[in-house]
Amino acid sequence: MARILSIDYGGKRTGIAVTDPLQIIATGLTTIASHELIPFLKKYMQTEPVELIIIGMPKNWDESDTHGTAPARKAVQLIKKAFPDMPLKEVDERYTSKMAKDAMIEMGMKKKDRRDKKIVDEIAATIILQEYMQRSGA
Repeated sequence: MARILSIDYGGKRTGIAVTDPLQIIATGLTTIASHELIPFLKKYMQTEPVELIIIGMPKNWDESDTHGTAPARKAVQLIKKAFPDMPLKEVDERYTSKMAKDAMIEMGMKKKDRRDKKIVDEIAATIILQEYMQRSGA
């Protein structure tokens, strides 16, 4: 089986998580500068089979767009252009950054480490992927 790759796209940074090849466990992969997303994906997919990309779509509780919705939509367009045959799904990412910060506290991370937004983005991508897997039965 191939992996599922999850993206928590932001204006500056993008968190990335993947499943194991059997699609049982979601694991944070890395955080990259957002403008490096397509080159990173091309390089990653040369060595690892990916069957699906999911991307978190920021929405307010009332379904209206947030400040992050337009950049995420632009990332969707770039991914579709670069990988036209790759299935891509948009998923709700409400509260994933808050959940990531809460998870960091539960893991006992020091306050200094919790301020590292790269870690927050990677954990948020992992949460997006875990929630997708739970909902889809993957």
